[in-house]
Amino acid sequence: MANKTMKGIILAGGSGTRLHPLTRVTSKQLLPIYNKPMIHYPLETLIKSGIRDILIIVAPDHAGDFLKCLGSGKEYGCHFTYEIQDKPEGLAQAFVIGQDFIDNDNVTLILGDNLFEDDFSEAIRNFKSGGRIFAKQVPDPQRFGVVEFDEHKKAISIEEKPKNPKSDYSVTGLYIYDSTVVDKVKNLAFSDRGELEITDLNNLYLREGKLDVAFVEGKWFDTGTFESMYEATSFARDRHLAKS
Repeated sequence: MANKTMKGIILAGGSGTRLHPLTRVTSKQLLPIYNKPMIHYPLETLIKSGIRDILIIVAPDHAGDFLKCLGSGKEYGCHFTYEIQDKPEGLAQAFVIGQDFIDNDNVTLILGDNLFEDDFSEAIRNFKSGGRIFAKQVPDPQRFGVVEFDEHKKAISIEEKPKNPKSDYSVTGLYIYDSTVVDKVKNLAFSDRGELEITDLNNLYLREGKLDVAFVEGKWFDTGTFESMYEATSFARDRHLAKS
C-alpha cells in the first residue's frame, strides 16, 4: 500500500480575549513575535517537516488579513487552503471543518499560537497510523491537558485542565493523526464547555491502544497571554541574533 500524504492544518481561529485590547483590531495569530507574525512560527514547523499542503482555519473577522499576510502559499513552496471557523467550538472541530481537505490522508494539526524550538521532521515523516501527541513538563499543568504515565513512561490517561494534575506533563499544541480522526471527532459529545475537546479525541485513540506520546525537549510557548508573548519574543530574538 502506498504511503499516505501528510497534510497540515494550522488552527488560527478564536477571539483572543486574553490579549485585549490588541485583538480588538487584529487576530491573535497575526500579532508580532519579534520580527514575524505569530503564525509564521507554526507554519515554519510544518514546512520544515516537509508538509506542503496546508489548511489554515481562521475566524471570520480577520480572514482577509490572513490572506494578505500569507497569500496562496506559493511564496513558501506550498499550497494554502483557507476555511472559516464561524464559532470556536473546540480544537477537535478543526478536523470536521477540514474533513474534505484531509480526505484519506494523515494530518498534522498545529495551533497558530504555539511556538516550538524542537524540529519535529522525523516524528512527522515516520508517522504511519493512529495518533501521536507531544508532552512537555510545565510548572502550571492545570492550564492544559495533562498526561498521566505509568512507571514505564507509558501514557495511561489524559485529563483536561485538572484541578489536581496527576503529573506535570502538558499536552502541547501539535497533534498527528490518521484519517480516522474525522469520524472519531464526529462521534464525540460536546463537553460541558460546549466544545469538541481534543483531550476526548486523544483518550479515544488511547483506549484503542493507538496513541503514541512523544516528548518535547526544547522550548515551547503557548503565546495566548501577554507574559508568554513576551517570553516567546525574547526567545525568538535571541535565536535570530545567534544565527546572524
